[in-house]
Amino acid sequence: PELAATWQQPLSEALLLAPLQREFADDDTVRSVLRRLRHRAMAHLALRDLCGLAPLAEIVESMTLLADVTTNFALDYYHRQLVATYGEPLDKQGRPQRLLIIGMGKLGGRELNVSSDVDYIFIYPEDGDTAGPKSIENFDFFTRLGKRIIGALGDLTADGQVFRVDMRLRPNGDSGPLVCSLDGLENYFITQGREWERYAWIKGRTMNAGANLLPDWVTAMQKIARPFVFRKYLDFGAINAMRDLHAQIRREVARKDMADHVKLGPGGIREIEFMAQVFQLIRGGRDMALQIRPTLSVLALLVDRKLIPAETEQELREAYIFLRRLEHRLQYVED
Repeated sequence: PELAATWQQPLSEALLLAPLQREFADDDTVRSVLRRLRHRAMAHLALRDLCGLAPLAEIVESMTLLADVTTNFALDYYHRQLVATYGEPLDKQGRPQRLLIIGMGKLGGRELNVSSDVDYIFIYPEDGDTAGPKSIENFDFFTRLGKRIIGALGDLTADGQVFRVDMRLRPNGDSGPLVCSLDGLENYFITQGREWERYAWIKGRTMNAGANLLPDWVTAMQKIARPFVFRKYLDFGAINAMRDLHAQIRREVARKDMADHVKLGPGGIREIEFMAQVFQLIRGGRDMALQIRPTLSVLALLVDRKLIPAETEQELREAYIFLRRLEHRLQYVED
């Protein structure tokens, strides 16, 4: 009955938030409610998509909205849970802090597909200690918080999972700590940041909203990330690094015999994204308009800047939409 009443309209934030606006008795209930919310959202999207009511833009935005709502819910719920035990994690001025969750990849670009992993990076503003009688270091507090968020969304239960969570894009990857301070992030970018990480961070988006949003810290994070990703000069040095990365992907595709792979194969989704992002890396420092995230928006801007012909943009856009819609149909079946 619920689906019958709502499926004629796009999935809304209000619809996603409704089951979460209540008190929860325990963690098991939270996990169950989040997973059932995912099931309802997927039924809604698949029905609209397969009946031809929803364009690609609606599907990827709705999936991104589901990720944003569930991520922010988990962040707020488990933050308050830990504060009850350890007190608020304070900065140097004695102000409470929140964990900054950076959505990467398609999540960052608001282009999430119907079976995407969510790629997160967890950043906290400053080192220090919590304010409770049972005080712990902020690093400790946010590490515990990060683990609870990952479990709430990614653990496989009888109800499935909300999203597969991937943390490998964080500084030092799997061998690095789960959370990183802003100072630690800046130091990492300066001393160890690699070209492929610049490419990945083009899509980086701070997901925090509502009670989780601390605008000053979001601005501080952007001031650290932007000069790392976008150089002030025309960055032709990025071309060789991107060429190497592209060749590496092609070799991996050949090794795994994935020439027909919709996403990774030659002429697939990844290559269209790659083309857009290479222009962003080279020119984004000089042309701030190119510091946007959605692939199709970047391609349209490249025509305005006379960097690619209009017919090339049309061909790439049509191919991208076709391949993304095909990918979704394969995922509906596989999932």
